Amino acid sequence: MSNSVFIATSLDGYIADKNGGLDWLHAIPNPEQDSMGFVEHFDRIDAMVMGRNTLDMVLSFGVDWPYSKPVFVLSNTMASVPEGYEDKVFLVKGELKEVLNDIHAKGFKDLYIDGGVTIQNFLKEDLIDELIITTIPVLLGGGSPLFGDLEQPLNFKFVKSETFLGAIIQNHFVRER
Repeated sequence: MSNSVFIATSLDGYIADKNGGLDWLHAIPNPEQDSMGFVEHFDRIDAMVMGRNTLDMVLSFGVDWPYSKPVFVLSNTMASVPEGYEDKVFLVKGELKEVLNDIHAKGFKDLYIDGGVTIQNFLKEDLIDELIITTIPVLLGGGSPLFGDLEQPLNFKFVKSETFLGAIIQNHFVRER
């Protein structure tokens, strides 16, 4: 069982700009539509866990639902799944360890954790096993940070680093326990 993060940040560590925008993710042209390891990462997970804000962002893109695996959405305020997504999105709430136990009991063991606040909350409870962070060479000067405060340091072991499109760096780390 593992909980992994696959996310992009700006050089200064933000996952969204000051207005919540993501346009900066396309600062480097990608004419061949290289997935930069996303397809391989997605192939090895069983399900996703994201927060409501991330769900709202994905739904705002105006594209077909991009995920072929179940998506568990952490929300204490959503009463129901948006219409048309009942077989794709499943609402969960409560303490993270209990939520994970429930998801694991359904047979989903390898989870992709997505969304800034969700990732920060998982890190606060030391529930992230793997970080794959893709750095786009742009400074945003503010926005939504990937990382937040922790009560104690979490040590990760470096696995590898890759360069994509001659400009984008992806670092892969696993949690040392």
